[in-house]
Amino acid sequence: MQENFSFNERSTSQNPAIELLQKMGYTYIPPEECAVLRGNDYNVLLKPILKVWLEKINSFEYGGEKRSFSEDNIKRAIEELDVPLTDGLIKTSEKIYDALMLGKSYPETTADGTIKSFNLKYIDWEHPENNVYHVTEEFTVSSWDRLRKIRPDVVLFINGIPFAVIECKSPTVDIQQAIEQTVRNQGTDYAPQLFKFVQIVLAVGMNEALYATCGTGKKFWGIWKEQDEAFMQQSLKKYVNGRLDTTQDRAIISLLSKERLLELTQFFIVYDGNIKKICRYQQYFAVKEIIKTINQNDIRCNRQGGVIWHTQGSGKSITMVMLAKFLLMKLAGQPKIVVVTDRKELDKQIAQTFAHTRLKPARATSGRHLITLINSDAVDVVTAIINKFNTVENSGLKNYSRDIFVLVDESHRSNYGSMAAKMRTVFPNACYLGFTGTPLMKSEKNTMAKFGKLIHKYTITDGVTDHAIVPLIYEGRFVEQRVDEENIDLWFEQTTKNLTPEQRTDLANKWSSIRRLTSTDARIRRIALDINKHFCEAMKDSDFKAMLACNYKKDAIRYLDCFDTMGDLRCAVVISAPDMREGADDVDESLDDDVCAFWQRMMKTYGDQDTYEETLKEQFKHGDIDILIVCSKLLTGFDAPLTQVLYIDKELKEHGLLQAIARTNRLYDGKDFGWIIDYRGLLKKLDDAMEIYGGAGLENFDTEDIKGVVVDVMASISRVREAYSQLMDLFRGIHLNDEEAVQRSLEDKDRRNQFYDLLCSFGRALRVVVNSEQVIQAISRDELENLKSEFLRFTKTRRAVKIRYCDAIDNRDFEKQMQELLDQHLCVAGLKQITPPVDILDGDKLEEQLQDLGSAAAKAAAIRSHLAKSIKQHYQENPAYYDNFSKKIANALELYKNQVISESEYLLKMREIMEEYRQGITDIKYPESIKGNLHAQAFFGIVAGILDHEINLADNFDLIGEISLKIAQIIEEHNAVDWQTNIAIHNKIAQDIDDMFYEYEKQGKLKLSFDTIDRIIENVKTVALRRF
Repeated sequence: MQENFSFNERSTSQNPAIELLQKMGYTYIPPEECAVLRGNDYNVLLKPILKVWLEKINSFEYGGEKRSFSEDNIKRAIEELDVPLTDGLIKTSEKIYDALMLGKSYPETTADGTIKSFNLKYIDWEHPENNVYHVTEEFTVSSWDRLRKIRPDVVLFINGIPFAVIECKSPTVDIQQAIEQTVRNQGTDYAPQLFKFVQIVLAVGMNEALYATCGTGKKFWGIWKEQDEAFMQQSLKKYVNGRLDTTQDRAIISLLSKERLLELTQFFIVYDGNIKKICRYQQYFAVKEIIKTINQNDIRCNRQGGVIWHTQGSGKSITMVMLAKFLLMKLAGQPKIVVVTDRKELDKQIAQTFAHTRLKPARATSGRHLITLINSDAVDVVTAIINKFNTVENSGLKNYSRDIFVLVDESHRSNYGSMAAKMRTVFPNACYLGFTGTPLMKSEKNTMAKFGKLIHKYTITDGVTDHAIVPLIYEGRFVEQRVDEENIDLWFEQTTKNLTPEQRTDLANKWSSIRRLTSTDARIRRIALDINKHFCEAMKDSDFKAMLACNYKKDAIRYLDCFDTMGDLRCAVVISAPDMREGADDVDESLDDDVCAFWQRMMKTYGDQDTYEETLKEQFKHGDIDILIVCSKLLTGFDAPLTQVLYIDKELKEHGLLQAIARTNRLYDGKDFGWIIDYRGLLKKLDDAMEIYGGAGLENFDTEDIKGVVVDVMASISRVREAYSQLMDLFRGIHLNDEEAVQRSLEDKDRRNQFYDLLCSFGRALRVVVNSEQVIQAISRDELENLKSEFLRFTKTRRAVKIRYCDAIDNRDFEKQMQELLDQHLCVAGLKQITPPVDILDGDKLEEQLQDLGSAAAKAAAIRSHLAKSIKQHYQENPAYYDNFSKKIANALELYKNQVISESEYLLKMREIMEEYRQGITDIKYPESIKGNLHAQAFFGIVAGILDHEINLADNFDLIGEISLKIAQIIEEHNAVDWQTNIAIHNKIAQDIDDMFYEYEKQGKLKLSFDTIDRIIENVKTVALRRF
């Protein structure tokens, strides 16, 4: 008979993970043994193991004699690795990472009696086999105040140091739950002391796996797609036998194989500001392919170079950092990295990214400075704008090293022209690696030989599929404008009669262009009105912002004047100086009065060009500007994830068009897509098979390379239908007209969260539909009205359910955008916004919320949820007291479920319990000696609960009261300012309580085992931490 298969988390995910890891060389430690090695639930290092391995992998040599580190220095190294969380999780994690990478220096006495400092390492990076690898499960960790405990399913250790945490889920549970759980567990109130050591976190199930590093928000977890298929097949054959491999198996092998885990940690983790980042799979394999390529020679016997195409928004700058890190740490000799861009904004951005690493970067501020940096041994990464090479070449300086690596950013622009030739003159034998965020045009593919070959690519479609970037929705809008051609011709003849034929022809070419037509005041005012209306209705109450790209500086200023006149939006203009040509190549705006006056105002306000630009960029990034108006500046090399909409009133083509629209594709919480509103007809035709028409400046790209750049806004119709269908599926089998049945079906928290998520997706999809003129014209009025009314109905349910089950609100992902949808498009009056759950003790506010609920059962359930939440929050202050109320609530609920009492009687009982709770009325009897002493009463509940099965409580009633009073006095005596975090005071409290019980034993009053006393002490400390 075939054994029944249990479809739960342990059998489908946790056990297979542990079995696989053991086959991969990790030694299993049972949870009980792990607890002994740790000492207590707060500590996470396996210090005995760490001590043994530090002694094993470390020694120092002096005067030909090899010696071991002293026991004191080994102990000190362990203590110093456990960095306190004073500076927060990420900064602390970075300090620990530095220690793991670089080791620590300690003084030792040599054979001749002198004291010298020697480096002690925690991990043997060069020889992975010299380290020890362990895996454990159900790894319980307490919060600092002992009020919360987390229990990660699987934890991996290297030399006793936690390196990876795995959260496992059944195939029937959404993997997002594992991610949310892991993100929550890193919070200050949970167990950051575990995650400060951890380099990789995984959320896995049989058919799905996502990974990140500590501090990664839930939106930014990634999937791993193994591109070394030989490695994967070899590993599967070796480790997975007797069953089919799963997605979980592949993820664990890819990320946690011993050598791979060390490699990812050493080379592919960077700290970018206050963010810890681990590579995505395309970054890892790009670097690996680059290393293979540069170890080959080209026809001149120099290192082979090539091009890396990774679509914009997929982390190209971070890839360059990781490559530099790998080259500098692994390559023999003295390699030097030179990062070249062709724009100041890009140079500044990349220099800042490198500045956050432990590399030694420097930014060349002039051609002469670049010469100095090239010759300097103190710098290993130089960033420079390509025009700086003009000075270097003129100086005659050449560097013939084969170990110079020139990383050319946006190489489709920088590689061609005289400046590129000068760069190659300065570094004739260097290895040139081109990085581009946009596809290579057909003509560029033919000339790619200047770099070498296409080393690695990660396309737009790849990025969207992997959720590394958001998809882009395209909507073309047309502003009708009549042209009086006859009068224009007459005016032209009159005003140019004194010009030469050549001058007249030149002027005619300029003025007859569509650019001049589209720069008229009337047209700009009309578009500004349309943008103002669209942003106010679709974006104003969200957290997201927009950019507006136009042809001329003068146009940018006109748009700003229009928006300022309307007064609804906060807008700003970022342009270059009047004498710098920007936008249309054939227009010099240095003599334009409006442009010059605007520039003078900006310089008077901000002092200089850099401060003006940086100030407005930072304000925009932080959400203080609604629409940022630009010409060419900031359309490349500017990352502002809050940007969701790009309004285009500018001629763009080829790379410029792709780079501009990519401003909106960066990930951000609550952002499902970028929105391109095109007033120029740049993409006139969209084709289902290609997803984008290769016209309007995109015809020079291969179809496959630009597939998936944008999708038509009309696709939002199918998206909203799909979202609505998924929401309805959740309530299959439930009568939607029975609101009580609907709300009861959402009692389970996981199901409730699924409802919130599905409604949020439905709302966001509907928001696009109601804000697009094209879509409204294409969808039937009846269907649109039905979608609106259904969204309204479910929003009301959501409000009632949030109150009923006392759920917190999430303003970021739902409230602002959805409230805008209700206000602007559903004409809803009187639908209140959800407010945060009120305290059960706040009678008036709770009654106000209860009035919004219909049935007596719904009101009773809301009271029960509020009581349960308050009990959970305060439970550790007096467990016995709050247990008493929990039992009353459970009894009332049981009576109602068994139909012993009616809905109204259930509500009455819950109101009675609520009133008793508010007044502190309890059934618990206390000895006379502690009546009125709330602290002693709390300790009475602890002591009585633990001794219930050891002594007769009735016979020792007053004695337990006396003990409780003495415990309260002990805590009072030690109630110093920092006692909660002071371990020495904790130990003194434990000693005093232990001494107290010893005295009772000597007097013959009470004899307890050491285990019982320890349990009382631990529980007393937990309660005391909440009460004092």
